[in-house]
Amino acid sequence: MGKAKGETSPLGLFVPEPECRPGDHPDFSEMLIPEAGAVRMPPIDVEPMHIHDLAYSVIRVLNDKGEAVGPWAEELGAGELSDDELVEGLRHMMTVRAFDARMLMAQRQGKTSFYMQALGEEAVACAFRRAMRAGDMNFPTYRQQGLLIAGGYSIETMMNQIYSNELDPMKGRQLPVMYSSKKDGYFTISGNLATQFIQAVGWAMASAIKGDDKIAAGWIGEGSTAENDFHSALVFASTYKAPVVLNVVNNQWAISTFQGIARGNAATFASRGLGFGIPSLRVDGNDYLAVYAVAKWAVGRARRNLGPTLIEFVTYRAGAHSTSDDPSGYRPKDESSGWPLGDPIERLKKHVILKKAWSEERHAQAKAQIESEILQAQKLAEEHGTLHNGPHAPAGTMFEDVYKEPPIHLIRQRQEAGI
Repeated sequence: MGKAKGETSPLGLFVPEPECRPGDHPDFSEMLIPEAGAVRMPPIDVEPMHIHDLAYSVIRVLNDKGEAVGPWAEELGAGELSDDELVEGLRHMMTVRAFDARMLMAQRQGKTSFYMQALGEEAVACAFRRAMRAGDMNFPTYRQQGLLIAGGYSIETMMNQIYSNELDPMKGRQLPVMYSSKKDGYFTISGNLATQFIQAVGWAMASAIKGDDKIAAGWIGEGSTAENDFHSALVFASTYKAPVVLNVVNNQWAISTFQGIARGNAATFASRGLGFGIPSLRVDGNDYLAVYAVAKWAVGRARRNLGPTLIEFVTYRAGAHSTSDDPSGYRPKDESSGWPLGDPIERLKKHVILKKAWSEERHAQAKAQIESEILQAQKLAEEHGTLHNGPHAPAGTMFEDVYKEPPIHLIRQRQEAGI
């Protein structure tokens, strides 16, 4: 029998599926990538309604030949980044990669419990850091170690924190890779994802209320945009025109789900800022020069009191989500090799070689030197202990740095514990 008039079929849910699963051939054919230099650059004081198209395109500077082309390259200007600064940026990314490789090995050797690499994403944090000033504050998630390294933070101190040894500045009270340094503008990482987005907006609002000239940058992965704090941050940032840059690092994969789960039916993550009246841009996250140019533009808006900017960095997580993850269970093993935006280190290397500021020989020498320096820092850090072998911070430190004046119940607990 046919359905009676007015009858409907049972309801169902749509579950997004990635293009490829393990065993499939990687396919990025539906990914729209403009030619380098093809995307326009608006004036810094543009009205958000006039740049909606930038939330759907991808800003690129470096072409396949290694040339810097287009309006965003012109924004950098002659000498904006000298050859020495470009080489320094290249070395920063190489340092992040060498540091990650060494700490991943340390985790496998049982010297720490957990580690997360930024493999393939090094340009995002390293280039962005160059656009900020001393006193500005980053509210990072856990793949922005490049902010510290590009800012000159001590590699040995980072390792001390990863090992939770006696020189750990966190005194063993933070998970590995969750660094913190107020003087370096690096707010304490939170394991509860997305909290840093709304915190960045609040910090920026406080800076404006005080009449200061310091801005904030918030960082989030594409998976965490599904959290409530992401939307709360956009509400407050847009309402009060907070001097903040809100960064979404879209590396295609959360811990086991592809970016389509968090994105839903939205065309891009950047487009989510449009409904809030926030200027929203997408940028090639594997293009050091494009990241720097867009960061400079957004930071400039914030510093001129023109309000927030939302940036989506299009990149790819080449490694596992963490040392507790096996990506072969949910994506093709060779997918990273098919990523159409390439390797950020190789792309900047090609550019500085083209400018005759670098060579393959110098690159090989720098790689060996950086790896040697990382190894030396590791040896120095391990002289002060590792997670499983100690020594660690005294147990009594768990009561410190929380309250200015410890409450009586904690004083009593410490006395009862004898620490």
